[in-house]
Amino acid sequence: MPRSEARVVTDRPQRYAKQLASHLGRRSRTSWDEETGEGRLHFQNGTGALTAVDGALLLSVESEAEHLDLLEDVVGRHLVRFGTKDELVVEWRRDTGEPGTTQRRTEDPE
Repeated sequence: MPRSEARVVTDRPQRYAKQLASHLGRRSRTSWDEETGEGRLHFQNGTGALTAVDGALLLSVESEAEHLDLLEDVVGRHLVRFGTKDELVVEWRRDTGEPGTTQRRTEDPE
């Protein structure tokens, strides 16, 4: 099954991962383990993983090819919105070596 990964540089990877898992858990099945710094996302069309490491949040999504863009966008867009002040950027890379989608803040600050 096709897979895509992103490494998001941040000083607060655990905070963002926990927030993302909690938020996405409203519509999907999610889990977050504070001790290990790892989480799982179970969507209708695929799965995802969150891993908090020193200085970054590692993201991955796995799905049929026709849904990969959608899962990248859902996970990336929500994370960027939570991290607006930190100006988080999510750049996905496919397991084929090709670039995936990119999510970043687009609106001008007020």
